[in-house]
Amino acid sequence: MLTFFYNHPYLIGLIAFALGALFMPVVLRVAKTKHFVVRPNKRMSHTGEVPNIGGLDICFSFLLTYLIFEFNTLQQSQFLLIGVFAIMMVGFVDDILILPPLPKLLCELIAGVALISFADIRLTHLHDFLGIEVLPEVWSYVLSFFVLAAIINAFNLIDGVDGLASGLGMLYCSFFATWFYLAGDGPWCILAICLVGSLAVFFCYNVFGGTRTKIFMGDSGSLLVGYMLTAFVFRFCEQNAYHLVPEWLHMSAAPAVAISVLSIPIFDTLRVSLARIKNKKSPFQPDKNHIHHLLLNTGLNHIQTTAVLLCVSVLLIGIGIVGRNWNMLLLVSVDALICAAFTLLVKLKIKN
Repeated sequence: MLTFFYNHPYLIGLIAFALGALFMPVVLRVAKTKHFVVRPNKRMSHTGEVPNIGGLDICFSFLLTYLIFEFNTLQQSQFLLIGVFAIMMVGFVDDILILPPLPKLLCELIAGVALISFADIRLTHLHDFLGIEVLPEVWSYVLSFFVLAAIINAFNLIDGVDGLASGLGMLYCSFFATWFYLAGDGPWCILAICLVGSLAVFFCYNVFGGTRTKIFMGDSGSLLVGYMLTAFVFRFCEQNAYHLVPEWLHMSAAPAVAISVLSIPIFDTLRVSLARIKNKKSPFQPDKNHIHHLLLNTGLNHIQTTAVLLCVSVLLIGIGIVGRNWNMLLLVSVDALICAAFTLLVKLKIKN
């Protein structure tokens, strides 16, 4: 029976979806009873009080589904799963108390210890970038923690309109799930496909839920997804660095391909942070200058904004696949030019 599911991993995603659908009414009821809600403010366009702990449902359905199918490998994955729970709790506390940026970042890095130090899932190789291959151990840890913080916070900041974070999360996880499946990396394929199923439930409630069932992901969800995307990126890069996959699947520019996959949150966060610094503001100071805010200013609604950014992401992933063996600087430059051109077009549309 398990072999059948392993050969058809999308069925495991459907089970994660079913468990998420089962848990979601409970999460909604708890959120409303305990007042875990977000009220309308100048940075949000919703009406009424909306529960903001959708990440709890994502976490529970994701972990439970994975444990059902990979319980026998728990000893190998225990620290990764502990890290997932820890980062979800960091986000949950932030949703309730609103942590200052630096303490929040410190908590994220502490949760990252489970992934990078204890599970030993980290970047150890630079794929001959600037002539560097295997990294000294100290720099491996430094780079890994930096990438972890960058991806988690970039994904956290892109969560601004209905369906965007969950839609991008499903797209990114589907890419990695497919690659892991083709590479014969079953446990990691299951990890990714479980997250796809869990995010799909949230997407339905977030985008199509009415006034009684709408829910936001909250930091408990966005930090969790960013954390797992970081783990997928590390595994993806390491498998390619050491040629642990079939040659036809090997990507010599794997780190650049990973950037292509995550281009929208990475380049948007970099652009917004640089703009804030240029204006002598803190890069952590929130504003409405993210790409999804700009698209809303063109007259698009939330669903249309999400659809546009998903289409651009598919294009960038396609470019990453085509350029999987290009020079890494060339591939990243192409991604940056596309993101810059897209942002410029959106800004011109606003002016017109």
